[in-house]
Amino acid sequence: MNLNDKINNDLKEALKAGNKVRLKTVRSIKALILEFEKSGTGKEFNEEEEIKLLSSAAKKRRESIEEYRKAGREDLASVEEAELNVIIDYLPQQLTEEEIETEVKAIAGEIGASGKANFPKLMQASIIKLKGQAEGKAIKAAVEKVLG
Repeated sequence: MNLNDKINNDLKEALKAGNKVRLKTVRSIKALILEFEKSGTGKEFNEEEEIKLLSSAAKKRRESIEEYRKAGREDLASVEEAELNVIIDYLPQQLTEEEIETEVKAIAGEIGASGKANFPKLMQASIIKLKGQAEGKAIKAAVEKVLG
């Protein structure tokens, strides 16, 4: 089942259950899908595009949570957090810090990266391999740790 079908089913379930947060979040994801389809770029909505779209939505929620907490608005942060949890359900399983570091070490071995001069090369390879499985900040921290 592709993301569009899953979203449609979840939209119906959220309506029946009266779950307002899930309903709002699923509708926002559906709107992003429709926006992508109507964009006229000619790109096909495949799994890679799904992950990119969902990762972007999750990142926006994380940034909002951070800003709301800085401003002392815990009420708004909790709403964003609930929406983030719904979005995370659609993303592939996220790796732990240790798993990310292990993967980055393996990638560094494959491409022969050692030292800070190879940071861009290792970072790019790591992002490509771990796309959708880890947040960019976590990948960057692991790359910095591996390169010393």
